[in-house]
Amino acid sequence: GPGLAWLKVFCGYEKSKPLPSFHFTPNLTCSYVLHMLVLMGPCTWIWPYLSIFADSLYALSGTRKHLERITSVGPRPVGSRENEVLTVNFLLEQIEHIKTISASGPNSVTVDVQRPTGSYKFLGGITSYCKVSNIAVRLEPKAGAQHLMLANCHFDTVANSPGASDDAVSCAVMLEVLHSLANLSTPLRHGVVFLFNGAEETMQQASHGFITQHPWAKQVRAFINLEAVGVGGKELVFQTGPENPWLIQAYKHAAKHPFASVVGQEIFQRRLIPSDTDFRIYRDFGNIPGIDLAFIENGFIYHTKYDTPDRILTDSIQRAGDNILAVLKHLVMSEELADSSEYRHGNTVFFDLLGMVVVAYPAHVGTIINYITAIATFLYLFKKCFHPSNMGKGSQEHILIFYLFICLLVIMCLPFSDLPLYGFSPAVNVTQGSSMPLLTPLTLCVCLFLLQGVRHLEVGELYFDVSLLLWCGALVYFTAHSLCSAYVPMLMVAFPLATKLLLAREFKLRGASVKYSVLYQLGLALPYVHFMSLIWLVFEIFTPTLGRINTYPPDVVLATIVTFTTLFFSSFFLHFIYLARSTKWLLAGLGTVFTVLLLLVSCGMFFPYTADPSGPRPKRVSIQHTTRIVHGLDGQVESRDSGLWINSCDYTGMQHITPIIPEINDTIKTNCQEDRPFCGFPWFGSDKNNWYLPAPEVFPKSPVEFQLLSKEETKWGTVRLTFEVKGPSHMSLYLMPHRGASLSSWWFGDGTPQLYLAREYFIFYTHGLDAPAWNFWFQIQPPNEEGPEGMISVAISSHYYFGEDQRTVQLDDMLQRFPKWAFPSSWVSTYHMYRY
Repeated sequence: GPGLAWLKVFCGYEKSKPLPSFHFTPNLTCSYVLHMLVLMGPCTWIWPYLSIFADSLYALSGTRKHLERITSVGPRPVGSRENEVLTVNFLLEQIEHIKTISASGPNSVTVDVQRPTGSYKFLGGITSYCKVSNIAVRLEPKAGAQHLMLANCHFDTVANSPGASDDAVSCAVMLEVLHSLANLSTPLRHGVVFLFNGAEETMQQASHGFITQHPWAKQVRAFINLEAVGVGGKELVFQTGPENPWLIQAYKHAAKHPFASVVGQEIFQRRLIPSDTDFRIYRDFGNIPGIDLAFIENGFIYHTKYDTPDRILTDSIQRAGDNILAVLKHLVMSEELADSSEYRHGNTVFFDLLGMVVVAYPAHVGTIINYITAIATFLYLFKKCFHPSNMGKGSQEHILIFYLFICLLVIMCLPFSDLPLYGFSPAVNVTQGSSMPLLTPLTLCVCLFLLQGVRHLEVGELYFDVSLLLWCGALVYFTAHSLCSAYVPMLMVAFPLATKLLLAREFKLRGASVKYSVLYQLGLALPYVHFMSLIWLVFEIFTPTLGRINTYPPDVVLATIVTFTTLFFSSFFLHFIYLARSTKWLLAGLGTVFTVLLLLVSCGMFFPYTADPSGPRPKRVSIQHTTRIVHGLDGQVESRDSGLWINSCDYTGMQHITPIIPEINDTIKTNCQEDRPFCGFPWFGSDKNNWYLPAPEVFPKSPVEFQLLSKEETKWGTVRLTFEVKGPSHMSLYLMPHRGASLSSWWFGDGTPQLYLAREYFIFYTHGLDAPAWNFWFQIQPPNEEGPEGMISVAISSHYYFGEDQRTVQLDDMLQRFPKWAFPSSWVSTYHMYRY
């Protein structure tokens, strides 16, 4: 205990602070010294523990060293030299080192660099790729393995972000896990493939290339995917399965620091969070089950320039390494991996209790438990309603009145919760600097005010019964819709009901005594503590995520969450207030807090953004210096313009930027041009938050070459158009058939024409190094009467995310004018439209 604590301090092992790079040398040196002591000293009980600690320090220092090496090259978009050459070479160098030092052991290491090409339907469009990078490492017994486990991370990044948490740290951890497993003294039962994929940020292309084309993929039986929606912190199991409960059971038994929630899974899979991971690719295209883990804390700097190695705490790396190593070791030694389909039987309810233990049971068992709980609740309430001796005459009417009051309370609280949105303080954005504290005192004040007129001796009992009824209604609804999250209202019904029944005699004899209150609160401790942890999880993920959404006001979403949270927390405790003789002091206190907070929010004190190095919360803006050229049916240029295309990534728009950069105001705000594919902008989506400031034309040194190779009529009456495109690593193709015309089939690189009808079609294309020209074709059914604008509009846009073409003088000048609390992600793009 004290000795190891002192040793940690001596070695510079600080778990509560980021570990600077200069700590590597003492950590690494101390590790070697400890190993020497183990080898040279007597075999006492202390030496095995010192050896384990030394291994931990060695792995930790190695992981951080890998992390810093990967991120030292800067942003790593697909197609860049940083991603395709420098990072790939570094990973291969480390893997070869592991292969060499483990050659004499019982397991073998095989390395394969894959450059897949393909395409597939992705959500609302199609993604196509050519020669993206994969590094696959196969670790198996020297006798070979028939079944494989897959561990996946990605080393590419979005533009302008070093991507330490997303996802360099996961790849660094995987290198050390590979090192540990490769040096085991016993052979593995099954093999494991470590996939370092280099194209995840481009709609998960590299993982698709592996699972659909690599020969090892046929032997993969399950996977673990390492991701991030924040920078560091705990790694959350937020997806598992589908329908393979043995995976979460493996995590339950093996993970040293469990953190899992089926609530996160159902939120994510219903796309309430606008994101996706390689999990979907392996599930949908590989038909294999898996576990999705992600770092979730501090999402304010996710995908920004602040995502640097120094912001990832040592504790986060240690936790992730411990968990992933333990779970992988458990799975590659398990029987279930050999035939995972045999153990596939429905979904699983799973959640952790304060990070100490994971509770997991089949969903059908949960359904039985839920309905038994609901039936017991209805019997309890039925007995109260139809036995007047229990509560006095008129209990049914009182319960109904309370129920209506609660519903009215929810409706009344929501408008008050969104005061900043209605103009009280235009500087407030609750996703960054919050006015949400208003809701807690406001909710309780309104609740107490509404119920003052009906106070009597049994009002506390009535409030408890109404709360029980509301939670039970939620339980029945969730269970009827097959939601595993129904376990939450089940806990919030079962524990209060059981506690109430067990303490009924105590309450009758002594009333609301101190003993009764203490026992009552102890009985509700477990569900309330767990519910508090869930609420923390929701706010930890949703608050920064809503700050990256510009389609709807985040205040309304968070206001709703906070309102219901306040009601839930007060549901089984607020009735204690009505057992007191007077509530005037409580009302006065809550009213004062509400008034003070209302005044603070209304005067605009809470500015939403900050550039504070200890905790930056930047405003996200994307800026493209773009040139747009529109060609007519004859190929001649019809229109040509250039400008800085600016998009606000949150709901506040540019209202905070306009006072600093007056040119960016509503006079240059643009609307969608309906006659052009995707509104005439070089993006795969457009919304109301567009500003277009005129600027000189851009002239990339590697311009797009777009060529119609052939146009021919088929025997089915369609017209087939074949094209060839040469350009940068990121391009988008937009197809908009004109009135009366429709696409019948196409081919974008996978050899399989796909059919579906839409007004506009979006194809996202990415390529690595040394990729050939992009060739594709599509067939169109022409309209009965072709108009003067032809039968289809085709647009090609290019995006220069790196290299000398990424910057222009005008773009750099504009970036210099942005405030420090803003993060403008910028690049050069072009948009060329043709009619046929």
